[in-house]
Amino acid sequence: MLKHMKLITALSVTSILLLACGDTENTATKEFDNSGTDVTNEQGEETVNSNAHDDDDPFSELISLFQPLGDMEIPEDNPMTEETIELGKTLFFDPRLSGDNSLSCASCHIPALGYGDGKPLFEGFDGVEGPRNTPTIINSGYYTSLFWDGRADSLESQALGPIESEIEMNQDLDELVVQLSEIDGYVEKFENAFNDDITVENIGKALAAFQRTIVIDDTPFDAFLAGDYDALTEEEIKGMALFAGEASCITCHTGPNLSDDNFHNIGMETDDKGRYDVTGEDTDIGAFRTPGLYGIDHRGPYMHNGSIETLEDVIDYYDRGGDDHPNKSALMQELNLTNDEKEALHAFLLALSGESPQVDVPPLPED
Repeated sequence: MLKHMKLITALSVTSILLLACGDTENTATKEFDNSGTDVTNEQGEETVNSNAHDDDDPFSELISLFQPLGDMEIPEDNPMTEETIELGKTLFFDPRLSGDNSLSCASCHIPALGYGDGKPLFEGFDGVEGPRNTPTIINSGYYTSLFWDGRADSLESQALGPIESEIEMNQDLDELVVQLSEIDGYVEKFENAFNDDITVENIGKALAAFQRTIVIDDTPFDAFLAGDYDALTEEEIKGMALFAGEASCITCHTGPNLSDDNFHNIGMETDDKGRYDVTGEDTDIGAFRTPGLYGIDHRGPYMHNGSIETLEDVIDYYDRGGDDHPNKSALMQELNLTNDEKEALHAFLLALSGESPQVDVPPLPED
């Protein structure tokens, strides 16, 4: 902690708190609840002030604005067992889940690329270019809704969506059950995992169980929250304070997974209606789910359409207040950050990245 004494002098307890709370008159510091309605600044301040502070701890007030990742909520009807996880991993890498046996889940969610595919837009069945960027599955077990538009409310249902999508894997789920049931190795694996036959529901459960193991939770940021103040550099701590304050990132990137699990229109000029396609509400036109930030450096390009290549460009986009979509959220305001502040914010984002989880490709049951 001694190496941060200069920073503590420059960023006193009071100045850190002021930086983290920002200007309460600025609409960009408003918070949102899960219904998408504004929460007043007074309510937001109550949330901040409800966290305990340690007067002897120079960073306690800054840390109180964040939450540790914590335990993942596991559905009672899909407990994590060695058998279900191993089955899910096998299915994840098996191209027989696609209509022409050419694409697996791992074709787009590539472990070496942060469980994305490194492309602006996904490439689906028969080489068709999809309309959106491949979202990572890192920490996906912490979300309350899945896909960019939030159309799935569980990993179990999300896992089945791409399989039956005509532009993704283009497989009939009932036909998939028949196909897998003809493979003795899969019959045995499903029996061991679920004490049951191969069903569509059990396919979704197995894939979800595996996805819940793909977690980043040991970053320098996590260590800092736990009290290891040498885990972050001075520049990263400055970026953390900016994230929580002047840059207003924490307005949406909040909570344990650094996502409010909500949907916002950040001004991107696109014909994609996003959340509107699910809700039919005009206020949701062009709104997309707030992605969590763990592993952020491993999974560019960024945004729902993959239109921004680097994290530095993402910071520049938010700094200018986004583009000019007619339904852009009032939260999108010019930030006017200095170059040094942008560099500090970038450094903090890198401290959220950690090591991307890697898995060995399992042997696939033979036909």
